[in-house]
Amino acid sequence: MPLTKRLAAEFIGTFWLVLGGCGSAVLAAAFPNVGIGLLGVSFAFGLTVLTMAYAIGHISGCHLNPAVSVGLVVGGRLKSSDLLPYIVAQVLGAIVGAGVLYFIASGTENFVLGGFASNGYGEHSIGRYSLGAGLVTEIVMTFMFLMIILGATDTRAPQGLAPIAIGLGLTLIHLISIPVTQTSVNPARSTGTAVIVGGWALQQLWLFWVAPIVGAALAGVVYQWLGAPDRSRRPSVEPRPVASV
Repeated sequence: MPLTKRLAAEFIGTFWLVLGGCGSAVLAAAFPNVGIGLLGVSFAFGLTVLTMAYAIGHISGCHLNPAVSVGLVVGGRLKSSDLLPYIVAQVLGAIVGAGVLYFIASGTENFVLGGFASNGYGEHSIGRYSLGAGLVTEIVMTFMFLMIILGATDTRAPQGLAPIAIGLGLTLIHLISIPVTQTSVNPARSTGTAVIVGGWALQQLWLFWVAPIVGAALAGVVYQWLGAPDRSRRPSVEPRPVASV
């Protein structure tokens, strides 16, 4: 598939992730008569990845996330020369998605920008979790996300089910970590909303680039070892029956 088409797919997919995932938090979760809450927002993020995996997975691989792209480079699934173009497309898609969400959300007289689903720690964490807690959370959650991705997309895994595992994995990650950092595990998603909020969100954005990339790179290394076929053992051969004479 030509690189331009793959980048366009990554742009569209990341746009959808931010509009759908962050949109559920900004629009639906905050709306008093809807109130989908943490569970609804978690499923919204999972569903954006699930739907896009089936829509564009065969085109670009459906990374939608610079950390995922880094992990796949380290894990030997993506050419290093494609990494920077993928990241640029993902970040641009996230910013445009956040811009469209802002335009929609501000279309009511009751609109208040607030945190606009931005990621944060300390006083900008829902549970007031510390920088250290946020750092560990983002590293570990991204590590596990990449382990799910690398395992589910392994050629030895059940075919056609990877999007379900990845989407549900991201849902679970949000259920765990929304109270801590509002869940990033995705530098592009964090950048999109931080650009709209500015101020503190941009000041804390570094964490949501560093931690996910560290976690993803670690997963790439670990899965290369864990998922490598065992060549030290000969494949077992069933004895052939002796032909009767």
